[in-house]
Amino acid sequence: MRRAGSKIVAKGGSLSEKRARGRPRKFDREKALEKAMQMFWTLGYEATSMANLRAALGITQASLYAAFGSKEQLFREAVDLYRRTANSSTVRALATGRTAREAVETMLLAAVDALTAPGTPGGCLIVLGATNCAPENRAVQDYLSSVRRQICGAILGRLRKGQRDGDLPKAAPISALASYYATVLHGLALQSRDRVSRKALTHVAKIAMASWPHLCGDVT
Repeated sequence: MRRAGSKIVAKGGSLSEKRARGRPRKFDREKALEKAMQMFWTLGYEATSMANLRAALGITQASLYAAFGSKEQLFREAVDLYRRTANSSTVRALATGRTAREAVETMLLAAVDALTAPGTPGGCLIVLGATNCAPENRAVQDYLSSVRRQICGAILGRLRKGQRDGDLPKAAPISALASYYATVLHGLALQSRDRVSRKALTHVAKIAMASWPHLCGDVT
């Protein structure tokens, strides 16, 4: 070690340089959350272990708990990110149609695009992320169930608007219609996980919309 001016320089570099090299990289929480989302989306909640998450995120278990609280909390945040990113176009589509029918059709076709997007696992995290869970994970299963009900509620809300605007008959069974098209939406998610082609899924969506006049009486 030698003294250079007022600084102490160690062999191979200054002490400050060595400390800088030894510092861990700053933890990017958003990137870690995105990696966790992809893993939950691919494997589902129960099949994703803490060891999987630690390896994918590149952090220790203590750091994982410090950043996200628990596996369940991390999952909930991952679902929220999924809703804001990969799934956002499906929900937004409900607001784009001039009529209720156009909005629902746009929603289904947007879902097909999202479900078959290149580089994604296929399927839907909200639909397939936690099914048939063990009793200790029932809260996670119930959480996704509540999210799916919100989606059905959003469809119902758009159908109500259609009735107010006059493009959907007042006598149309809108609760049943909302459940029907939510079921189609969830079925598309399952088929996309089974790698059914985009063309086939689009055909399913078109057939579902072809039944609109018979289900509610289209006045447009």
